[in-house]
Amino acid sequence: MILEKYSFGVGDRFAHQARAQLQAFEKLGAQGVDVVPVWNKSNREHTFIGSEPSSVRLAAENAVKASGWSKGWHVDADHIRLDTVERFLDSSDFFTIDVADSIGKSASLADVAAFAGRHPELSTGVALPGRLAGLSIPRAEVERIATKYLLAAHEAGRIYRHIESRKGAGFIAEVSMDETDAPQTSPELLVILAMLADEKIRLQTIAPKFTGRFNKGVDYVGDLAQFEKEFSDDLAVIAAAIQLYGLPSNLKLSVHSGSDKYSLYPIIRKLLRQTGAGVHVKTAGTTWLEELIGLAEAGGYALDLAREIYGEALDHVDELCAPYASVIDIDRLRLPSKATAAAWSGAQYANALRHITGHPEFNPSFRQLLHVSFKLAAKKGARYLDLLVANEPVVARNVTDNLYSRHLKPLFIG
Repeated sequence: MILEKYSFGVGDRFAHQARAQLQAFEKLGAQGVDVVPVWNKSNREHTFIGSEPSSVRLAAENAVKASGWSKGWHVDADHIRLDTVERFLDSSDFFTIDVADSIGKSASLADVAAFAGRHPELSTGVALPGRLAGLSIPRAEVERIATKYLLAAHEAGRIYRHIESRKGAGFIAEVSMDETDAPQTSPELLVILAMLADEKIRLQTIAPKFTGRFNKGVDYVGDLAQFEKEFSDDLAVIAAAIQLYGLPSNLKLSVHSGSDKYSLYPIIRKLLRQTGAGVHVKTAGTTWLEELIGLAEAGGYALDLAREIYGEALDHVDELCAPYASVIDIDRLRLPSKATAAAWSGAQYANALRHITGHPEFNPSFRQLLHVSFKLAAKKGARYLDLLVANEPVVARNVTDNLYSRHLKPLFIG
């Protein structure tokens, strides 16, 4: 199975917005740019909501059928490990292999030496396509990098082979290296790709950690010039690794928590056009926030529920934020009180939540708290879902416009 050149992950916490999401890709296609949707939902999210992976595929299939979509689409088993992959095997064709727990665990000296011995080219010099200067990594540095990442590569290999034993070649593999303390340098990425090639992993996307903050549902915080250098260097390293190690020719970078990273989209768009490279953007679940925005705008009982969910989020802020502590930055002094939010109109609630940079009412702390509060909506059960159905036109409009106008169009058209 071959992943298309441009792909974009779409979260759909409650499996009600696949058709509205697909409309955004249809609008982009009408502008002459084909990007394929990849519906994703992690094991943790399924656990929080009480859903099964099959629900993601069913929602996607129904949307594809209803719209007559004839282009590619995929369902991602997001951030799976060996102990969680089994429940995704029947419904997913894209597997994000997460080896964060193995990064930094020291490999044996013998294994590290054996790896360095197999890859003298890393020290003698690797040519980088499109670059005058190649990349040469001293053997001691190769061994340092291998010490940190070799066990993670072995674990990725074990997970990959388990999936392969069940699905043959009928799946797409991504390896996630982004959930670690420090960003990877381009030499580290090259060594990691050599390790994954040794494991015979036919990976089609690789997710390194970049410099800066990639918080959930809000814009990038960091040095834009540094990000541009890292992204450019990583594109060159991937092109070299494809030639050197026989990795799939469509191997591309994956940007995790890529939704709402508005300041990065012009940089990524420029570099993709310069190099002809593809990209995968794994979005966070901002679709759930667009549902809340739609409910707020609908008014009445729907607005009452949106206010209620925020009030409960405020009551349970520590519990809700704990699993996401490394990817959110909430200023609690900026969180409105329950009384304040309860008095808001639907427009005020929507303006505080909708991510429009520079809008005087936008509140990133309010947005981030609600981003991680989707389990509260899940606990509402039919009450929440019935209101989504009853207010489908306004909810769907927000979902489609957010994905097209604030994400796909800026990233791929400008």
